[in-house]
Order: sequence, then structure tokens, then C-alpha cells
Amino acid sequence: MHGRHPYDLSQQYVDIEASNKWLTNADLFAETDGFLTAIQDQVILTRNYKKYILKQPDTKDLCRRCGKESETIQHIIAACEQLAPTEYVKRHDGLAKIIHQKLAEAAELIDNKSPCYKYTPANVLENENFNLYWNRSILMDLWTKQYLLIGLTNFYE
Repeated sequence: MHGRHPYDLSQQYVDIEASNKWLTNADLFAETDGFLTAIQDQVILTRNYKKYILKQPDTKDLCRRCGKESETIQHIIAACEQLAPTEYVKRHDGLAKIIHQKLAEAAELIDNKSPCYKYTPANVLENENFNLYWNRSILMDLWTKQYLLIGLTNFYE
């Protein structure tokens, strides 16, 4: 289990420089940096870690929230049905707000440069060239999705 992050980085499909850029460019406190590295190495004290790595035999490894799956980092971050309706949405929206703000600035839809934690996306931002929507479902076929992603990638570079 220890050293999983270096192992993951050694895979041929991984861009090592991009994967580690947050270590030098994120401007994090040392404690935060250490905690994130521990999460990547999967050495956080979950019930699964206690039972199988620390070999504590009387430990139940089921998730404290849902009680249905083994409490692993992967389960906590992406699979717990108790966290999905609230915490995952908050995490998603927090990241989406940053992307929304950067796109709005790049498309000259907003002028103010507020910190991302203070930014509140407008439901619709428009100018002559762009429409930017917040938290809105858009039905589209696969071709349109691929075109949209390519366009966003080219626009954002």
C-alpha cells in the first residue's frame, strides 16, 4: 500500500510533470501538502487500512457512513452512497466554480478578479461571442460533446 503514488506515476500513460505540478504551484501549507500526499499513497487511517495494513483483527472495515462497503480512500472519495447527494456535489460545484470563473474571465464576460472562494457564478453570462451557463443541463449527442470539449480545450490554452 505504501508508495502507491510513485507506482502510479511510473505507469506509461501518466504525465509525471503534470501530475506533480500541484506540489510546486498550488501554494499549499506544508500540512495540506503532506495530507494530500498521504491520501495519494493511501495511508490515511480508514477502517480498511486498520484491518488489512495495521492488522487489527477486531476492526470492522465497513464504511462508518453507509455501512455497506469497505471503508477505503476510493470509497470515501467517490463511491459512498451517503456522501454522494451532498458532499460530492459540493466538491464538484467548488471545482466547477473555478472553471466557470476562469472561462468567464477569458471570454471577457466578467471584469472583477475576486478570489475563487468568493466567486458566485451567475446563471447566465453573455456577450456577442459567448454564452456561459451555470448548473444547467444541456441535452446533446456524443459528437456535440466531443466538439464542445475540444473547443473548450483550445479556448482555454
